[in-house]
Amino acid sequence: MTSESPLQLGSWLQTGSPVIAELADASGLDWLLVDLEHGCGTEANVLSQIQVIRHAAAIVRVGAPNPEQIARCLDWGAAGIMVPMVSTAEKADACVRAMRYPPRGDRGLAGMVRGFQYGLRREMPTPIFYAQIETIEGVQNARAIAAVDGVDVLFVGQMDLKLQLQSYPERTHLDFAACIKEVADAAKQAGKACGIFCRQTDDFAELQALGYTHLAIETDITLLRESYRHVVQPLRAGWSA
Repeated sequence: MTSESPLQLGSWLQTGSPVIAELADASGLDWLLVDLEHGCGTEANVLSQIQVIRHAAAIVRVGAPNPEQIARCLDWGAAGIMVPMVSTAEKADACVRAMRYPPRGDRGLAGMVRGFQYGLRREMPTPIFYAQIETIEGVQNARAIAAVDGVDVLFVGQMDLKLQLQSYPERTHLDFAACIKEVADAAKQAGKACGIFCRQTDDFAELQALGYTHLAIETDITLLRESYRHVVQPLRAGWSA
């Protein structure tokens, strides 16, 4: 995977619902992220969501770089893992080692798991690693992180990065726009892809021009919220009138 990858549209799955996961998968998205960091579901809800994602790539965001949780999600058939708060090359390398079998990594092998089609497939595809850059330190180390063998996508966490920039202005001279450009440049230099979480109001053309190819469009919760509001508010306004 390189920075020359075509546009890859994704979305967050935060409800933990396999019905919504199946509906999102049928919509034509390229990848879907099952969110264990901030989502409503638990690890027990992951398998049922992955099982109904048949077209998009199923990515799981773990809550922390826990090797056991990463291995379980991959054994269940996740196409890749997103890890939050990847701020150094050393942390990125530790994540890769949790995702890969020897000699590159330390992951334990079990040939009968779903990832191997319960033993019917001899080789499991190499997992995709989305390293989330959402701290000032992560931006500063973006080029070193991108250079790590096994990192596929540098993925900007907008909310946490903006909060860090507001909270610790003394730590960097870069503003948010400069930070996302630095991450894009780091990815391009290493021949890796870069991505970012987007609201529908964001400037997608500008992000694509910077080199962002993996764009996450909203979450299932926000899309449902706005759909309900779109139906309810005009009815209430019409009734009041």
